[in-house]
Amino acid sequence: MMLLGRRRRARPPGPLRYLLWLLVALLGLVLAAVVAVLLYFARVDPPYGMAMVTATDRATASRYRPQWRSLDELPDAVLLAVIASEDQRFPRHRGFDWSSVRQALTDHARGGRLRGASTITQQTAKNLFLWHERSWLRKALEAGLTVGMEVLWSKERILEVYLNLAQWGAGIYGIEAAAQHYFDVPASELTPQQAARLAAILPSPGRLDPVTPGEGLERRIAWIEEQMRVLGPGWLRPVREPGL
Repeated sequence: MMLLGRRRRARPPGPLRYLLWLLVALLGLVLAAVVAVLLYFARVDPPYGMAMVTATDRATASRYRPQWRSLDELPDAVLLAVIASEDQRFPRHRGFDWSSVRQALTDHARGGRLRGASTITQQTAKNLFLWHERSWLRKALEAGLTVGMEVLWSKERILEVYLNLAQWGAGIYGIEAAAQHYFDVPASELTPQQAARLAAILPSPGRLDPVTPGEGLERRIAWIEEQMRVLGPGWLRPVREPGL
């Protein structure tokens, strides 16, 4: 007769439990690797963005390696123009601009074309790490990287990487290459008008020309210049002076 106080012999863990622990361990390793990579690029300038590698073979991409410029080397007009054009709440949001997302969905519901609402942080994550073809997988990875970058990087670093990896035309990557290609000046000498022209082509760098803009692009340039005046240099304080 079995004693009442005798404990049952513990069952060995089943295969499902082993599988669960394996998945948890793998996810932990992936997360640790992502954090390590983000911490690395928080201090080290990336030689390429994924957009360069996927758009061309590596041998060709080596010709497009950005001439890196820190934000200290760039005039306020360049930063203001890009922020005015691409993501006006960039200095204040935490990676996602939910008001722009809601507005885009509202416009689409009213019959308009569904436009993008990606922030500069999201675009930086895509340009550095991901492919450009739209998919739910890419958007999910982009969202995770965006959160990590906002936590581990300063706004200054995010915008610096964005400006140096963004495409400004066929085979033209980075603000320095764009300034020299279109206006034959270093990026440090770009005027507010030139900065607005470059920022205006960011949505479609392969088919827009800032030197000889069409009527539609002229209107966009004028709008960006007006937004630059409205925002003003003070809007850049969270970017220029991290920690404030």
